[in-house]
Amino acid sequence: MQLGDIKLAIVGLGYVGLPLAVEFGKKRSVLGFDINQKRIKELQGGVDHTLEVSSEELAEAGQLAYSADPAELAKCNVFIVTVPTPIDDYKQPDLTPLIKASETIGKVLKKGDIVIYESTVYPGATEEDCVPVLEKFSGLTFNKDFFAGYSPERINPGDKNHRVSTIKKVTSGSTPEVADLVNDLYSEIITAGTHKASSIRVAEAAKVIENTQRDVNIALINELALIFNKMGIDTEAVLEAAGTKWNFLPFRPGLVGGHCIGVDPYYLTHKAQAIGYHPEIILAGRRLNDSMGSYVVSQLVKAMTKRQIQVQGAHVLVMGLTFKENCPDLRNTRVVDILKELGEYSMDVDVFDPWVDPAEAEHEYGITPVKTPEKGAYDAIILAVSHHQFVSLGAEGIRALGKAQHVLYDLKYVLKADQADIRL
Repeated sequence: MQLGDIKLAIVGLGYVGLPLAVEFGKKRSVLGFDINQKRIKELQGGVDHTLEVSSEELAEAGQLAYSADPAELAKCNVFIVTVPTPIDDYKQPDLTPLIKASETIGKVLKKGDIVIYESTVYPGATEEDCVPVLEKFSGLTFNKDFFAGYSPERINPGDKNHRVSTIKKVTSGSTPEVADLVNDLYSEIITAGTHKASSIRVAEAAKVIENTQRDVNIALINELALIFNKMGIDTEAVLEAAGTKWNFLPFRPGLVGGHCIGVDPYYLTHKAQAIGYHPEIILAGRRLNDSMGSYVVSQLVKAMTKRQIQVQGAHVLVMGLTFKENCPDLRNTRVVDILKELGEYSMDVDVFDPWVDPAEAEHEYGITPVKTPEKGAYDAIILAVSHHQFVSLGAEGIRALGKAQHVLYDLKYVLKADQADIRL
């Protein structure tokens, strides 16, 4: 297959797939496929509810067509899979979306076709978990009749500076020839350049350690914050001072959620345990980061008690529900850990987040956010996500939501040290 022979399909049009499809749609004919018919109709109408792609950008992708009909995939010969790879309730990898996508593609797979995966997985998943599904449903033989590639996604939801085309792309293929073709295909849209890995497994491993490294680093800073809080030292002040050294890494403490950092390490530890190695540092970091929600609430309760504010039945406002600022993404948000812990103390909690789709919050977590928080109504306020709307309110605007006697907990260092009652 030559570059000019490629008939491309992007399977999965979420935070990863849509921006990718749009970029390719500016260069070549592309089929954007998703099983969610509502999503397809939305995109056909020029709207992206994830806010990753503007209506203007959708219009610029003049060669991009959308479909929820699997039969349409039969017209394509290169498939890029960009479906989610979450974890289950037991923190084990859930490959269900990936396997289902592979089944769908397998049913239309033809000789000479190439399937490229972008979903985050553990090393070996493409060839050990996905390829057998493709073989089963197609009746074809891997690396004889069809081929595979892996190019890990590097999407940062809400980031308008680091986009698909401006982030260097790792590529790989199941044969040297396929690796070259996959690399050439991505080079059409990636202005930042590509890095061709020596194998699919190397590319898979590179992806999964990117966020594992960040997770461990944040866990270290979270632990330091716990220590400094006990010592009565302001953590942000310490980090600012330490940050004057040229090689100090600028991590900050906080909740670690989202579709990557709070999930990817479990893919790596799952594979490590499967081959007989028990990872110490990675799992320790995960345990610490997953415990931050309960720590935040314990600090809040102490501060309320010191001010003689009744904890049971207290009216609390949590500002922010998404996993990061200025983004509607609710996947694996750890703000829910705070909400659960507040419930354990029988507090009456309002959640306010102007970025969130209320129906999605209700569906995913059983949470109904308030449309507008009531001024002067809250015994405690937790600033959990630094949306620009909250930043613009400033200390005075946020304080106005609390009662005359209340506690303000700033998790995101939005306010100055003397403007909040507690900082992480």
